[in-house]
Amino acid sequence: MKPVKLKLFRLLWGFLAVCLVWVGYPAVASADYPYSTNYRSDKGSLVWTQAAFAPEQVLGRDIFVPDPKDATKKVLSPLMQPSDLFIDSQDRMYVADTGNSRIVVFSPDGKFDHVLPALEGTPLSSPQGIYVSDKGDLYVADTGNARVVMLDQQGNMLKEYKLPKSRFISDSYRFEPIKVAVDKRGYLYIVSLGSYNGLLQLDPDGNFVRFFAANEAPFTLLDSMKRKIYSQAMYEKQNAKLPPAINNVNIDKRGFVYTVSYGLEMKEEQVKKLNSAGQNFLGTDTTNGEANNSFGEIRFRNVIQVPNLKDIAVDSSGNFSVIDSDSKVVSQYDAFGNLLFFWSGDASPNTTQLGIVKSPAAIDINSTNEIYILDNNANLIQQFRQTEFGALVYKANNLTIDGKYKDAEPIWREVLHLNAFYTPAMLGLAQAAYSRGDYVEAKKMYYDAGVQKGYSNSFWQIRLKWLQDRFGLFMNIFIILVILYLTYRLAVKRYGAFQKIRRSSLHIRSRFLGQLKHSLYVLRHPVDGFYMLRHEYKGSYLSAFVILILAYASYAISRAYTSFSFNMEAIKSLSAVTVFLQFIIVWIAWVISNYLVSSIMRGEGRFTDVFVGSAYALAPFIVVGLPLTLISHGLSLTEDSIYQFIHSGMYVWVFLLLIWKVMTVQNYTVGETAINLLYTAGTMLIIGVLCFILFGLTTELRSFVYSIVQEVSVR
Repeated sequence: MKPVKLKLFRLLWGFLAVCLVWVGYPAVASADYPYSTNYRSDKGSLVWTQAAFAPEQVLGRDIFVPDPKDATKKVLSPLMQPSDLFIDSQDRMYVADTGNSRIVVFSPDGKFDHVLPALEGTPLSSPQGIYVSDKGDLYVADTGNARVVMLDQQGNMLKEYKLPKSRFISDSYRFEPIKVAVDKRGYLYIVSLGSYNGLLQLDPDGNFVRFFAANEAPFTLLDSMKRKIYSQAMYEKQNAKLPPAINNVNIDKRGFVYTVSYGLEMKEEQVKKLNSAGQNFLGTDTTNGEANNSFGEIRFRNVIQVPNLKDIAVDSSGNFSVIDSDSKVVSQYDAFGNLLFFWSGDASPNTTQLGIVKSPAAIDINSTNEIYILDNNANLIQQFRQTEFGALVYKANNLTIDGKYKDAEPIWREVLHLNAFYTPAMLGLAQAAYSRGDYVEAKKMYYDAGVQKGYSNSFWQIRLKWLQDRFGLFMNIFIILVILYLTYRLAVKRYGAFQKIRRSSLHIRSRFLGQLKHSLYVLRHPVDGFYMLRHEYKGSYLSAFVILILAYASYAISRAYTSFSFNMEAIKSLSAVTVFLQFIIVWIAWVISNYLVSSIMRGEGRFTDVFVGSAYALAPFIVVGLPLTLISHGLSLTEDSIYQFIHSGMYVWVFLLLIWKVMTVQNYTVGETAINLLYTAGTMLIIGVLCFILFGLTTELRSFVYSIVQEVSVR
């Protein structure tokens, strides 16, 4: 073969190989779907994943009903502002078609089946909720008629539930049922529009049982201060703080009652999973750490934005999905409330796109884990099927929840192969490694997943085994040391040659080394130590700079290298410049503010005294911070109280030293010292605000100058 042809042949083969690799490589986000799927890790970072659900089809366009004018013909009768949908155990789908005041039924394959006939006497009026029991009975929240009706499969009324008479229901209570759910006993859980009392629970005969699952009213520190300061008359004039209202309710196969709520100040417990006693099973800590207690994900959330969850759907394994009517985000969680996925896309106001929901009103899941989302703006239903990636995650997660770690491990490895940044896969592999006793691997995977409790538990097992393996060695060393000590004591008593050797005091002739040593004296005798700094010149700018550098180094090392069991920053990439600026800016602001305030308050200290004394007050960072960082790698969360006591004690020690420094150097009384500290804190705050404004103006000025230069250069 000629060289030119051979080169061309190799080039074609190389191009073909690249194409095959590109096609076979698992893409993180598919361009075929009009939305992005994400996961938010415990580190707070946003992870893009493969789609867990793919859009399948749009339903509700082919609703034809008999023509009222000519029964032999059929006319198109689309949905109009539908509010709810429900999928029964046979995968039949029921839609509360609010605008048309009817119930529309779809077959399991998604095709239109029929419309329930109008009720005799009082037909439905703007129904907003529907629920189907295991027996096949339909419960409709007939909002316009202020009632809940129980129907059979043919649409015949079996029972009517109106607001019962009870001394526990106030006369001002407005009964406008918008959602309803029924448990296996036949007890009804009714959501009334805007009601903050919770779910209205009725027995099968329609008698009042109780208000169930009411949310707590938000209560802030400001409210607490108002209650203490305001008179009773003033406090009553304030706007009442009412609990957030419940938006929707659902009941799973195990009998757990789920509620979704919305409130402007509701940062957590937007979803509750309650037993019959009203106990919430979400948000309780697990063996892996603190459980999730905030639901409804938003990809890029601003400070005041809170999710407005509209509906919740629960599958046969207890995994649940919620939908946000404001952000249009579908968030999916496992049975314990741990996030699995969330996904959303941008909707066009003029067109309807497969997979994009303009105004989600309801969500449900059938027996094959297909998701149906009701869009009350487009008056359609979007159907989503589970992708291969989503099916792998759900299968592995369900096996892990059931304790079948061995069966789940190969599936989690496949998931991690498809997406190396998917945290639930790391967590599943960590649990599998822990269950089989591979604590080193479990510790590594928990670290990668960012789960402190699991990491600490794995380390505890490793430490226990290490101590057990070396227990005999430690006991032998201890016995030898005891024997040597007893021999020494006996020799001292019998023989004068073994008298204790008294070491002569070490006199440090260097003045600089003596000034450094004085920092240790300040720790033991702070009042005398700071007095000697002021009047006997036991410190200098040089020694202060050295102590300041050592304190910063200890602070930085502590933040970067403290064990992950106690320090989430250990898994983050810390910027040395950022840490330095945080440390040094606060310290410089303290020195300047304290000196200025002390000068105004006629303190006796000079700037040198304030500077040097403030540096010497940081000595606990050196003598406590560094050893504690080292010791933390030998502790687990079972010793968290010990670590936190020492760590907090270090900061308290620094604070007390600063107080003694101000009192001694400025020759203040206790009261004058307290006032000085308050004014110093206020001055630091003012300096911070001024620096922030100056930084903003500098940025604007730089942009202005740059725009002028660009304009001049163009001309």
